[in-house]
Amino acid sequence: MEERLQKTLARAGVASRRAAEQMIVAGRVRVNDAVVTALGTKVDPAKDVVRVDGRRVPVTSHEAQEKVYFLLNKPPAVLTTTKDDRGRRTVMDLVVGASQARIYPVGRLDYDAEGALLLTNDGELANLLTHPRYHVPKTYMAKVKGAPAEDKLDKLRRGIYLEDGATKPAHVEVVQKAKVNTWVEITVTEGRNRLIKRMFWRIQHPVLKLVRTRFGSLTTEGLRPGDYRTLSNKELLELRTFIA
Repeated sequence: MEERLQKTLARAGVASRRAAEQMIVAGRVRVNDAVVTALGTKVDPAKDVVRVDGRRVPVTSHEAQEKVYFLLNKPPAVLTTTKDDRGRRTVMDLVVGASQARIYPVGRLDYDAEGALLLTNDGELANLLTHPRYHVPKTYMAKVKGAPAEDKLDKLRRGIYLEDGATKPAHVEVVQKAKVNTWVEITVTEGRNRLIKRMFWRIQHPVLKLVRTRFGSLTTEGLRPGDYRTLSNKELLELRTFIA
C-alpha cells in the first residue's frame, strides 16, 4: 500500500515527519535511485528502495512493522539522540539489545537532565506525542537557585515571555525549600528547547538540577536511573488518550 514518503521516513525513525519533509525538499532522499523533492510523493514500502544521504533506509509498511515501546529513566550526562559524532554516550547505549527494531527517543531531554523518556519505533505515535497540537503534559522536579517568591512563580503559572514567544500556562508548586535552593514541581504542555531552564532563568532563579518525573501518563516510579522497561498495554492505551 502506497503512502507519503515523509510518513514512511518518520516511521523508520529517520526523523520527525516535519524534518523528513525538509530532507525531501533539500534533495537528500532518493527513491529507486531517483532524487525526490516533491512532498506529495508516495512510495510502497514493500517494493520501493529508499535512501537518505546515500544510505538505504529499512522501510516497512505500517501494517507489517511490529511496534515496540520502552520507558527509560535517563540518567544525567547522556545525550538524547541516536548517535553522536563525538563519541559521547547516548540513550541508545542504555537500551542495547532491547529490540531488533530500530528504536529512537521521543522528544528530548537535556544532556544534564534526568527522567522519563519514551523510546519506540512507532514513528506515527512519536510524531503525535511531540506535535504542538496535542499539548501532552510533562512534569519535572526542578532544583532552582534561591527561593522564588510567589509573584515570580505566578508569572510561570500565567505564561511568561521568552525570546521565542510567550509560554503556555504551567502548573507550578513549591515542594521543598532549603536555605539556599528550592525544589519546584512544574508541569508544561510544550516541547520547546530547554524550556524549563529558560523559564526559571527568566525569573532569575536558574535551574541547578532537572528531573522529568512524568511524560503524559508515564512515570519513572520504581525505575532506577539508567534502567528501562517495556510499556504495558494499559500504559500505551492511557498514553494514546492524550492524542485522541
